[in-house]
Amino acid sequence: MAAPQSYGSIIGDGLWKNNQSLVALLGLCPLLATTTSATNGLGMGLATTVVLTCSNGTVSLIRHLVRPEVRIPIFVLVIASFVTIVELTMQAFFFQLYQVLGLFISLIVVNCIIIGRAEAFASKNRLDRALLDGLAMGLGATLVLMVLGGMRELLAQGTLFYQADLLLGPSASVLTLNLGPDFQGALIAILPPGAFIGLGLLIALKNVLDKRLKQRAAVKLAQSAPAAVGAETAPATG
Repeated sequence: MAAPQSYGSIIGDGLWKNNQSLVALLGLCPLLATTTSATNGLGMGLATTVVLTCSNGTVSLIRHLVRPEVRIPIFVLVIASFVTIVELTMQAFFFQLYQVLGLFISLIVVNCIIIGRAEAFASKNRLDRALLDGLAMGLGATLVLMVLGGMRELLAQGTLFYQADLLLGPSASVLTLNLGPDFQGALIAILPPGAFIGLGLLIALKNVLDKRLKQRAAVKLAQSAPAAVGAETAPATG
């Protein structure tokens, strides 16, 4: 039986190594449609993180009670319940943001990231690991949503975190960056092709960074190997 993942490995997988938005390209519908601004991306990411963490925890708790034949419908029912809670909460406290994201909040139910983690991880691991996996995967998705939204917003409109007060309250208006009325933006950045181009650039950046990290690890391993061999073959003195 394989040893369970360490907590550090679960966090690393969710935030970077196995980030589902950049590695498996799951959940592209909200990723590409809602990232017209950093605020929208952050709001959608946080909603997804809450649903992912809660559904992972619930699936882990009931994993021994659910028959394999009906596990997928049960998982979808669990996810739909938490999506409804999040949707009603946003209607009550973040109504203006909900008006922007409303349709896509409902579509979290069929987000492949959430269903995939419930099936691949939460249904096979205990509660603490399932919760940590949901949180890490959710924050990884949130990071991609926010960065992509920020890129598109800045290039198209010359602003960053415009209307952040809709999500974080009136005091968050100080977070807004504005390049001024004379800024000539690139319209394509805010259109659907801009979403695909931006996502492609983020994937390319991740691949480049991963390649460099592997090269550095290989160099360190090669440098440490001769020293280790020398220590083992050195004659004993005394």
